Amino acid sequence: MSFLRLSPRILFLVLLGTGLAEHARGASMGDWEGCSAIPADAERLACYDRLSGRSQFEAAPPAATEPETEPAEAPAAAQAAPPEPKLLSALSRRWELGDEAKQGTFLFQPYRPTYFLPIKYSTAPNDTPFQGIFAHRDPDLDSIEAELQLSFKVKGMQGVFGYDNVDLWFGYTTTSFWQAYNHNSSSSFRETSYEPEAMLVFRTHYDLAGFRGRFINLGLLHQSNGRGEDLSRGWNRVYAQFGFERGNLSLLVRPWIRIPESAANDDNPDIEDYMGHGDLLAVYSKGRNAYSLLLRNNLKSENNRGALKFNWSFPLHGRLKGYVQYFNGYGESLIDYNHRQQSLGVGVSLAEGM
Repeated sequence: MSFLRLSPRILFLVLLGTGLAEHARGASMGDWEGCSAIPADAERLACYDRLSGRSQFEAAPPAATEPETEPAEAPAAAQAAPPEPKLLSALSRRWELGDEAKQGTFLFQPYRPTYFLPIKYSTAPNDTPFQGIFAHRDPDLDSIEAELQLSFKVKGMQGVFGYDNVDLWFGYTTTSFWQAYNHNSSSSFRETSYEPEAMLVFRTHYDLAGFRGRFINLGLLHQSNGRGEDLSRGWNRVYAQFGFERGNLSLLVRPWIRIPESAANDDNPDIEDYMGHGDLLAVYSKGRNAYSLLLRNNLKSENNRGALKFNWSFPLHGRLKGYVQYFNGYGESLIDYNHRQQSLGVGVSLAEGM
C-alpha cells in the first residue's frame, strides 16, 4: 500500500532526471570543452548552465545593481556678499550730489543749523534802533536773551532743463532773538528775520589746491525782518556759492551782489559796508562732533568791517546735540547790521547746517 502511494512521486523524479540527462547528452563534448576554455568565471559558469539546461528551470539571479542614489546637488554658489554701502561725504548727503544720494523731490531736509540757545550773552546790546519806540522809557535791553533758528530746504525739481546734474532747491530760514528774561519789555522778541531763497545747484567734478569741487549754487535770496517804520530792514541778493571738500572738511565760498532798490524804499542803503560782499563757511566733522567757522568781510582797506561766527555741536542724547556759538563783529541780526558786538550762547541743536 505504501509503495503504491509513493509511486507517482518517484515516477515524477525519474522523468525529471531523464529529461536533464537527455539534454546533457544532447550537448557535445566539444561544447563542454568550449565552456571550459572561457577565461572569465561569470561567463564560463553561464555557459555550463546553458549546456546543462539549468536556465530552463531556474531563473538566473538578477544582476546586482547598485542602489540608485540621487545625484548630489552641487553646492549652491555662494551668493556674492552685498556691496558695502558707499559712504557719502557731507556735501553729497546735504545736496544729493551723487546718484546714490538722490532722495527725490519735495522732501524736507536740514539747510542751515537748527538750534535753540536759551542763554546768550552779548557784550553790547543794541538799543539805538529802539530809541523813541517805547514811550516814557528807554528800551533797556537785557544782555542775556535767547535765540532760536529754524531752517530747511526742499528739492523742487530734479534734472532741470533735461540735465541730470542740475537741481532746483528752495530754502527757508527764520532766526529770532528773544528778550525772554526782560520782564520790563514783556519778554518780547526784539528781532526776527525771514530768509526765503531759490537755488539752482550744478554738480561739478574738478580738483583745486587739493580740494574737490563738488557743486556751484546759483541763488536768489531775500532777507527782511517784517517790521515797519524805523525798525524795517531788508535786502535782496543774487549769489554764486562754490562747494569744496577734502576728507572731513567742507568749504563753501559765496560771493554775492545786492539787487539795487530805489532810495525811497531802501531801509538800509549802507548794508554792504557792514555785511560785506560774500562769506566763507568752513565745516569740519570728527565723529559726532562738528565745528563750523563763518567769515564775512566787506573787502575794503579803509573802514574794513566783517564778522566771525564759530559753532560747535557735540552729542548729548540720541539725535539731540549740545550747541555752543560765539560771534564777533557786525550784523549778528539784521537790525544789528551796523552794530558791533560779541556774544556767546549755549543750548541744543537738532540739525547741522551746510
